Amino acid sequence: MVTPLRKQTADEEDGDGAPLRYGAIWGDGAARAADARQALRAFLGHARRIGRAVVPNTFAVDAELATSEMVTNAILHAPGPCGMTLELTDDELTITVWDSSTEKPAPKKADPRRIGGHGMHLVHTVSDKVVVALRATGKLVTAHLSLARNQNGTAFGGPAFPALFPG
Repeated sequence: MVTPLRKQTADEEDGDGAPLRYGAIWGDGAARAADARQALRAFLGHARRIGRAVVPNTFAVDAELATSEMVTNAILHAPGPCGMTLELTDDELTITVWDSSTEKPAPKKADPRRIGGHGMHLVHTVSDKVVVALRATGKLVTAHLSLARNQNGTAFGGPAFPALFPG
């Protein structure tokens, strides 16, 4: 079940500095990375519309990549339902994906000859920090993307694909 964005985020009257939040829960087999990316785009657009944060395009692309890879991992490697929460403050976007697998994901070394298996490497590449919290019924994977670092014009996470596919 996905609750519409307008029912989950703080409005302008909710006070300065309060984080904007969004959440989605998908039943077994219902999650799609495309839906997660669309929710992220709507969430960041909402933040812009209410004057909370102007997110540079490079940041949004990195956030979309992290979101897509994390949700795809939940779909491929964990049976059962999964979910995603987004939280945006003045300084940071956190993307948390939970699933039913108790196996800790680990980034694999980049290998341009390997098909697949690059997801966690990409998430780590575009994030400032990635935290995995194992639970009795699954895990939470949280990517922290620093908005403040990107606002000075510096590329947020660096170019992910050149690191993956060296010349």
